[in-house]
Amino acid sequence: MLFDRVKSLDAILATAEKKSLTRTLGAFQLTMLGIGAVIGTGIFVLTAEAAQKAGPGMMISFIIAGFVCAFAALCYAEMASMVPVSGSAYTYSYAVMGELIAWMVGWALILEYAVAAGAVSVGWSGYVVGLIENAFSIDIPATWVLGPFDGGMINLPAMFIAGLVTMLLVIGTRESATVNAFLVVIKVAALTLFVVLAVPVMNMENFEPFAPLGFGGIGAAAASIFFAYVGFDAVSTAAEETKNPQRNMPIGLIGSLAICTIFYLLVAAGVIGSVGAQPVGIDAATQHALEPGSRELAAACAAMGDQAVVCSKEALAWTMREIGWPQVGNLIGLAAGLALPSVILMMMFGQTRIFFVMSRDGLLPKAFSKIHPKFNTPHVITIITGIAVALFAAFFPVGQLANISNSGTLFAFAAVSIAVMVIRKTDPSRHRPFKTPLIYITAPIAILGCLYLFFNLDQKSINLFLIWAAIGLVVYFAYSRSRSHVGQGHIEVHEDDADAPPPPVPPAPSFR
Repeated sequence: MLFDRVKSLDAILATAEKKSLTRTLGAFQLTMLGIGAVIGTGIFVLTAEAAQKAGPGMMISFIIAGFVCAFAALCYAEMASMVPVSGSAYTYSYAVMGELIAWMVGWALILEYAVAAGAVSVGWSGYVVGLIENAFSIDIPATWVLGPFDGGMINLPAMFIAGLVTMLLVIGTRESATVNAFLVVIKVAALTLFVVLAVPVMNMENFEPFAPLGFGGIGAAAASIFFAYVGFDAVSTAAEETKNPQRNMPIGLIGSLAICTIFYLLVAAGVIGSVGAQPVGIDAATQHALEPGSRELAAACAAMGDQAVVCSKEALAWTMREIGWPQVGNLIGLAAGLALPSVILMMMFGQTRIFFVMSRDGLLPKAFSKIHPKFNTPHVITIITGIAVALFAAFFPVGQLANISNSGTLFAFAAVSIAVMVIRKTDPSRHRPFKTPLIYITAPIAILGCLYLFFNLDQKSINLFLIWAAIGLVVYFAYSRSRSHVGQGHIEVHEDDADAPPPPVPPAPSFR
């Protein structure tokens, strides 16, 4: 039987019950946590990508992506409150739907975290290179700061930051909660300053035509911009520390997503209204624009002197310079340069933790959970992950990486939404600190929303996800299934992380 290997939820929860946390978080704290987690990389680096796909219609794209995220968040919150342990969606799936589904979810999360870290590395590179060029009036050759699809050869700054973060993870350097909070303040302050300066100089003529590529373009932009919302799981996983979670969790989740959506709409409106956001290179016959991150778009942008926001690798900083605030543009570039490395660190740490948990379940080689004798970190898998992230960042454009990451994320979210409905049927009496409201309406909407965004991704991303999934199935049946601890009858309770490496940062939002 393919679906007969289920890890006992009671065994998983046994340790969690021993380390119950004090319920101190109210609705306001949860909302602030969510805002800090969600606002970040996506809005800094994917605004130009969304503009090339949807034009001014990207404002609708933000609403669609936020709507889907809200319903997925409500489903995620119930599972997080029931199973407050390591492993996230992988552990939830193992407890509810069995090993094969858990393996596929874990395999998808590997795709999500590593590729997302690559995307953020490329985004960091764009802002830092732009800052250096404008602050010191120099021109850095595109050959060394852009990948081959973007008109360069290799993105060395993106490789550098990925390598630096890998080194920090191996050494086990800890950041303080104060530093993380400071970085959140920097990002939110930078975006607030952008809104304050850009919105007053809006020209409503720049909003026409509103949807130059129709609703298909809006859907495609929503699938990409979904990357800007992921991070709400920081709220979902705080259920164990929440006062009156049945009331406060929905307020925190929906409240933070609503505020972030409004913030994103203001930023998008500022970009569109001040400098315009029409796609470059629309084919009149097919009504398709040039693909973001393609050689064709890079050539078209070069021909027009890069005088369009869709051509910029640092859209918000570029916009500020265009409307007469060059120093503010540099400040925004500096804010991104300071804040985004912590994002890469959190994503790579999440990647290594998923690998670590899967390795301890016997599904991946033991070497992946090997701990460095001096630094007490999983150095083997951290180095492997770092090499992969550096290669992704060196050769692929940010939008393509974000889309590939989204494919894994959407699969995992859909699986969690299914798991919530399944466990309502199979274990209705289980204590749930938070219950998803109207579960048989909420969960199907979340699943359909994830499917809608998935099939609005570009075909390359969908194909790569399917290839990755096929490779995962081969690995599972050729290696993992025969070595699984559950399959061998070794039911262990190790979610207490007694042998896990200490995290390099405190439990904090992933800041995408």
